Amino acid sequence: MNSMLATEPTTDTPAATPEKAAATHPLLETWAKNERMRHIPSIEWMTQKVDRDVRRTFENLWTPFAALPHDDPRRATIEETFRALCSAIDRLAEAARHSRNGHAPNDLGERIRQAIHHAVSNLRGVDPNLFGRRYPFQTLDRSKGEPVYGALLVVLQHLDRVRTLVRTIDPGLDERLLEGLVVLSNPVDARMLKPIA
Repeated sequence: MNSMLATEPTTDTPAATPEKAAATHPLLETWAKNERMRHIPSIEWMTQKVDRDVRRTFENLWTPFAALPHDDPRRATIEETFRALCSAIDRLAEAARHSRNGHAPNDLGERIRQAIHHAVSNLRGVDPNLFGRRYPFQTLDRSKGEPVYGALLVVLQHLDRVRTLVRTIDPGLDERLLEGLVVLSNPVDARMLKPIA
């Protein structure tokens, strides 16, 4: 008698059923291997933009505003625009958040300076290898790069609005903003100064 257990493989079947080929890689994506999004700049560029350009432009805009008399009718509008700039910088810091910010000072100028510093420190805390990459599709989430870049664009828009208003106070503002854009190391050659004989 021929007895067999149900778990033993059968050897007397004439043709074994073909098995499906196993996938060589998982169907799920990984964040580090996804391609970079071309419409999002690098985190290094964004950090440099906030740390150098936004900070320097703010200081050049704040100086004429701080010297403006308190009874000037333009002061309230410009202060409101500065407060909107501060809120935009706070949103940028929140989008790139790695740490919480402490209590902000009451003085508007110091508050904006602290907000810029906090945004720069949060941008420096972002991993440059993962920033700007598309999230895996299975997470059903957006990349962190899009909200951070969008918040930076909003900061730049508010900074432009403040620049337009401060230009009415200080007509020489553009000269200070563009200072250092072109640096001539030797504008006139010494040989050109000698008289031709």
